[in-house]
Amino acid sequence: MAAFGRWKAQRLARADASRKGALDERAAPVVRLLNARARFCTTSSCAGRLVLEDAERRGAPKKGCEWLLVTHEPCRRDELMTALEKATGDVVFKFEPFVLHVLCRELQDAQLLHSVAIDSGFKNSGITVGRGGKIMMAVRSTHCLEVPLSHMGKLMVSEEYIEFLIHVANRKMEENTKRIDRFTRNRISRRAKEHEDQKAEETPICTKTNLFLYVHMIISAIIHQICDLITFMFSVRLIGS
Repeated sequence: MAAFGRWKAQRLARADASRKGALDERAAPVVRLLNARARFCTTSSCAGRLVLEDAERRGAPKKGCEWLLVTHEPCRRDELMTALEKATGDVVFKFEPFVLHVLCRELQDAQLLHSVAIDSGFKNSGITVGRGGKIMMAVRSTHCLEVPLSHMGKLMVSEEYIEFLIHVANRKMEENTKRIDRFTRNRISRRAKEHEDQKAEETPICTKTNLFLYVHMIISAIIHQICDLITFMFSVRLIGS
């Protein structure tokens, strides 16, 4: 328990190391919802994005590629074609769906979150236990898209096909958004159920406590009355003698 608290404090104190340097707006609600719970800590997330990647562009950052275009919103044909004009190498058009990694305090917490993810459409979600006992739950799905468009700067497909790809990718983005919203709603409803279950578990304890006090009061009153009666009878006996 204490170790998890330290891990969470250290993680939340770190600066965002992603290229964007900030939390994706669409992922923010569920990330904040989870981090507000003592049992969870998000370590990385991406709300889902459309990427036009040049794998051979000179001066590219790490991993030898450069993003000619990246957006977390549906893509337009004109912005994709404009970005393609910058291509000098092998360009790939990608749709990468929502992904979220959550450090969990206990295995049962990870299992609970995993069931919420599966029910929300993230069928590729999974749980891993790493060194030091860290329990990680990954929320992810398989509705990706990755299509090569150019080779050595030369466009290898027609503009008509590009329009078709944009349509497919945008539909995937829309479905991705629905799944994120569903995951957030399901997590909130599961949280409400946990609260109700906790109250249900506490209620019998309170009832037993109240019943014990009530019985104790009755017994005390009876004993007190018996003592008074014995005292009275003893007094009458003394007077009679």
